[in-house]
Amino acid sequence: MKLSKEITKLENSAVKLTVTVAKKDVATGYNDTVSKYAKSIQIPGFRKGHVPVSVLERKYGDALKMEAASDLIEKALSEIFEEIQERPLPYAQPSMDEAPVLDTSKDLTFSVTYDIFPQVKVENFDGITIKEPVVSITDEDLKQELEQIRERNAMVLDKKEGEPAVKDDIVTINYSELDDEGKTIQGSERQDFVFTVGSGQNLFKIDDDIIGMKKDETKEITKTYKEDFEDKDLAGTTKKLKVTVTAIKVRNLPDLDDELAQDVNDKYNTLDDMKADIKKNMEAAKEKRISEIKSNSLLEQLVEKNQFDLPKSMIAAELDSRWRMMAQQFRTTTEQLDKMIAASGQTKEAMLSEWTGDAEKMLKTRIIVEALLKEKNITVTPEEIDAEYEKIAQEAGISVEEVKKHYADPRQKEYLIDETKEQKLYKDLFQQVKVSKGDKMTFADLFKN
Repeated sequence: MKLSKEITKLENSAVKLTVTVAKKDVATGYNDTVSKYAKSIQIPGFRKGHVPVSVLERKYGDALKMEAASDLIEKALSEIFEEIQERPLPYAQPSMDEAPVLDTSKDLTFSVTYDIFPQVKVENFDGITIKEPVVSITDEDLKQELEQIRERNAMVLDKKEGEPAVKDDIVTINYSELDDEGKTIQGSERQDFVFTVGSGQNLFKIDDDIIGMKKDETKEITKTYKEDFEDKDLAGTTKKLKVTVTAIKVRNLPDLDDELAQDVNDKYNTLDDMKADIKKNMEAAKEKRISEIKSNSLLEQLVEKNQFDLPKSMIAAELDSRWRMMAQQFRTTTEQLDKMIAASGQTKEAMLSEWTGDAEKMLKTRIIVEALLKEKNITVTPEEIDAEYEKIAQEAGISVEEVKKHYADPRQKEYLIDETKEQKLYKDLFQQVKVSKGDKMTFADLFKN
C-alpha cells in the first residue's frame, strides 16, 4: 500500500497523524470489498455469487464504501504504527475527527488524534542540592524498639472482678448516642468496640470518662467539642452518649531478659544477642530510609527543572488503577465502592481530583527514571544480582537459598532487577549534584510521614 503521512505534535503529549492512501490502493480496496460480497450475498432474482456489481452497488453502495474506507484506514494505521515511534498509548485509542468520504478516483486522506508516551530529555541538573539527614541511633531508640517487642509479646488477661479501668487497660464497650430526651438515636448503636484507654483511638475521645468504670457498669457521658476539633462532624457540637463497659483486660508485659529473647527468635541465646541484632537492623533501616529521602528529593527537583506535559489518558489510567486498588483493599467492586463513597457524603470525582496532583508527580518521576535508565544504558549483571541476594539474606537473617527461592518467581526477580538498576542510577546521579549534610533528627522522626 502506497502511503504518505504527516505527524503534528499537539499539547499534552498528543499528536495528529494525517495519512493519505494513493487512489490506486483506494480503488483496489474498494473492488476487493465489492468482490467479497458479490461472491456471497443473496439478492432475490439472482443466484448466490452471480449478483452483478452494478446491482450490488446500487443497493448497498454507501455501506460498501464505508466498509472499504474502514478497512483501508485500519490497514494503513497498522502499517504506519509498525514503523513510527509515535505510537498510541495502549489505553488511548486514536480518534478520528471526521470520517473520510471514499472516492475511487481520488486519494483517501484522513486524520487521527491520539496520546503518545511523553518524550523527555533530562538535561538540567543546575542548582540541585540534596540534603542528607544526620541520624544517630541512641540508647533511647533501642529502648523504644525493645518496648515494642515487649508489647508484641505481652499476654492479655482479664482484670480482676470489681477493679476499675485505668490508663493502658484494654476495654470493650457498647455505646449509643442519646437525643435531648435521653432516648437512643436509631443507627448510632455500636457493640463490642475495643480500644486501649488513653490511646485516643475512639471516635468520641471518651478515654478520661472510661477511667474508673467497672465491668458491666453503664454511664451517660456528655461531651462538648471545640470548634477546631479534629473531627469536623463533631466540631462545635455536644454529644450525649450511653456507654456500658463489657470487659476490661490488662497487658502483662514480659520481663526484658534472656528468656524473652529466646521466645522472640531461636537464633538468640541472650538478650545481648537480640539487642545487637536489633541495632544492626535499625542501622540497615536507617540507611535505606536516608537513601529513599535522597532519591525522592533528587527526583522532585529533576521533575521541577525538566518540565513536560502528561497525556490526559495516562493520568486517567493511573487514577482508574488507584480506584480499582482501593476497591480491592476494601474487598469490594468498583461499583460498590462508588456507592460507599457516595453514602459517606463524598464523590468519586472529588476524590480523583484530590489524587490527581500526586498521580501526576508519580508518573513524571517514573518517566524521568525510565528516560535516564535508557539514556545512561544502566544494566545489571548476574553477579550484581547474586550480591543483592547475599545482602537481602544478611539483612533478613535467612539463607541465600531462601532468598533465591523467593525470587524464582519471574515477576519478583524482574522487580529486583529494576530496583538494582535504579540504585545504580541514583549512585551515578549523586555524582552530578551537590549532596550536603541536612538537619539532625532522631531515628523515630526519620520514619515519620
